[in-house]
Amino acid sequence: MGSDERASRAGRFKQALLAGDDIAVIAEIKRRSPSRGDLNAGLDPAEMAVAYRDGGAACLSVLTNEAMFGGSGDDLAAAAHASGLPALRKDFITTVTDVHESHDMGADALLLIVADLTGAQLAELHALALSLGMDVLTEVKSESELEVALEAGADVIGVNQREKPKSQAFTMDYRRAERLAPLLPDHVVKVAESGIAVPGGTTMAAVRDAGYDAALIGEALVISGNPVERLQELLA
Repeated sequence: MGSDERASRAGRFKQALLAGDDIAVIAEIKRRSPSRGDLNAGLDPAEMAVAYRDGGAACLSVLTNEAMFGGSGDDLAAAAHASGLPALRKDFITTVTDVHESHDMGADALLLIVADLTGAQLAELHALALSLGMDVLTEVKSESELEVALEAGADVIGVNQREKPKSQAFTMDYRRAERLAPLLPDHVVKVAESGIAVPGGTTMAAVRDAGYDAALIGEALVISGNPVERLQELLA
């Protein structure tokens, strides 16, 4: 990718989350999860991405981990191309090679998980991603992790309500996003993740009231049967 194209992509993900007057939705494409098993094993990422766009999603989140989620880089490329929406590569990214791979597959943004990295590693990978024209969603689960994220320069921060994303155990804290919201500085884009709009989970109203700019929603959309209608309901 040339420097002009890289510059044209820079900031697309972050800007899309702030473009509307209401909370934005990052709509997730995944076939399965370690705790839930198959969610929508036969989904077509391009068709799903277009449905998300038509339903009002601001961005995509695409699982590219094959072993745990049944995803791939091809899923991300197909979804982004079909929909035109900015696409987040959601994976367990821990190396410089992973960051370059994310850029090469066409990601507009990538996920960095504070729990998987040292502070120095987080800062290095965050800076590299930005230099390549990608935004970074930095994921935290506690006040101490938030401090590490801010020290590394994170400007888009996601609060994950799931305890262990790699575990088969389904452990959720549906109030975490609300509790941590007051600690998120005004200058960061605030994203609530996991357990949103599922039965018994965190409601979109609660996420809005807590002051989040965006919600990352996966399962509630993937299994809905009609993602356009479900998204429109959530954004109503």
